[in-house]
Amino acid sequence: MDDDYYSLNAILADNHKLACTFELDVPGLGYLEGGTEPDLPAGAKVELPLWLAQTLFHNGLVTFTLPTPYSARVKAALRASAPALRLSSLVGANGWWYRFGRRIADLHEEERDAQLAMLREAFSNRLPPLQDLAAHHASSDHSIPEGGAGTGEAFKEGMEGDERELWAIGQDSGRAVKAWYDSSWGRRRGGR
Repeated sequence: MDDDYYSLNAILADNHKLACTFELDVPGLGYLEGGTEPDLPAGAKVELPLWLAQTLFHNGLVTFTLPTPYSARVKAALRASAPALRLSSLVGANGWWYRFGRRIADLHEEERDAQLAMLREAFSNRLPPLQDLAAHHASSDHSIPEGGAGTGEAFKEGMEGDERELWAIGQDSGRAVKAWYDSSWGRRRGGR
């Protein structure tokens, strides 16, 4: 998870919307609220991309609450069965749940440690089924070995952006190992 200025993944994660409340009247930005008023009044709630909300938040112009994808309800669902939760549906199609959550944690200092712990725990609980699915995806049933979270296809559909990247890396690694093993060198080394 990089914060590289030129990283397309970082740009996509920063484009997720964040519900913000303006702390003061802002002239000329009424169109952000979708109305016909020319000015944005104090207390107006507007969804802004994270990259803009972050700047306004640091300058004291807006406040925000912890977004729904990181609420107590989601935390409880993660504790119950992390692999069964569709992270992709929480922050939109092709979402970056971990990246967006980390950026929110950096802004929301009073919840920072709890937020980062939730992200770490979710990743730790979802990584083994992800690795198993990547290793066994060529099987006909596409089930997660030794897991009770349903089919591997359902888990795969619920993966967020970083998990999809790790799954693709696991697939590539499995193909490379199989190619090596099927080569004459691999058969020679495996026969010992």
